[in-house]
Amino acid sequence: MTASTRRHGTRQLQVELGARSYPIRIGNDLIADAAVWREVCDRPLRLLCDENVARDWLKPLVARLGIAPEHVRIVTPGEASKSMHQVSACLDWLLETHTPRDAALVALGGGVIGDLAGFVAAIYLRGIDFVQVPTTLLAQVDSSVGGKTGVNHARGKNLIGAFHQPRLVIADSDTLSTLPAREFRAGIAEVIKYGMLGDTEFFAWLEGNMPRLLALDAQRITDVVERCCGMKAQIVAADERESGRRALLNLGHTFAHAIETHTDYARYLHGEAVAIGLYMAADLSQRLGWLAQADLQRVHALIRAAELPTEVPEGMTPEDFLRHMAHDKKVAAGRIRFVLLRRLGEALVTAEVAPEQLDELLQAHCATDAA
Repeated sequence: MTASTRRHGTRQLQVELGARSYPIRIGNDLIADAAVWREVCDRPLRLLCDENVARDWLKPLVARLGIAPEHVRIVTPGEASKSMHQVSACLDWLLETHTPRDAALVALGGGVIGDLAGFVAAIYLRGIDFVQVPTTLLAQVDSSVGGKTGVNHARGKNLIGAFHQPRLVIADSDTLSTLPAREFRAGIAEVIKYGMLGDTEFFAWLEGNMPRLLALDAQRITDVVERCCGMKAQIVAADERESGRRALLNLGHTFAHAIETHTDYARYLHGEAVAIGLYMAADLSQRLGWLAQADLQRVHALIRAAELPTEVPEGMTPEDFLRHMAHDKKVAAGRIRFVLLRRLGEALVTAEVAPEQLDELLQAHCATDAA
């Protein structure tokens, strides 16, 4: 188990990857704390964020780190910025500002900014350091940790990317105070995922604490971020490049990515699509005779308690799902590999889903929408 330490109210976890190991620091008022930045504070820095985050958090961070205006790039918020066009523009900016190899690129924002900045850092000068400063719950509990970076393609989500571990992750819980309620709820989907795939005690805790989480109880949110990061740090340390156990973190994502691609990343936040995907993965697990019906109902109830969707987009057909899932990164030898549940708290990766079983699931969920 990855150890957690506390110093002056800051909680710290370590992702153990030998020479690529790095700390995750969790707490409040971290952006303004010089000690938190000690690994990179004396290095040339560049900062990438989006327009929404810049309004609330750019000024204090720039003041703390002493970053010049020309060393800050602000992009349009949303999935549209996860593109090769934006990657090219970011590379131009780094070159124009004579960014050296010993620089570090700071990613201030949610999952889009973290994925974009990480990929740019991975390929600029064959790799420079970057720092994750996640400002959404989804990014704090999941996407900022583990080194998966990348951008989208018209054929699917995250199809272009690289593994590039951050030098440091700073999860400042104060940043969640400016997060729209819908964005916060979307992050809860990834939290529920961790309980489903490997921690039934945590799942039960979420069932009892969801109202307090939605009410932004600071202590419980910090507990959630620490617990999810601890689980992910342990999984990443054991399987950095997703050759085995790490693939379990994609629970619900095969269906979710199909939904996002089909709706052009415009209708759902990532976590909302994941919520639908989690329910579909649980339903398929139950139809295969693995997950108990009562546990399927618990999954559905918890997702709905988080005020997240469970129904597929209106008009999306089984054929639409199959077309988009054919481009999923987990496809091997022409077969879709699904992350499913043997039982609540025990996930597995399997390609042993018969076409008729998958068709039955898709027909049921698409028919529910049509009804």
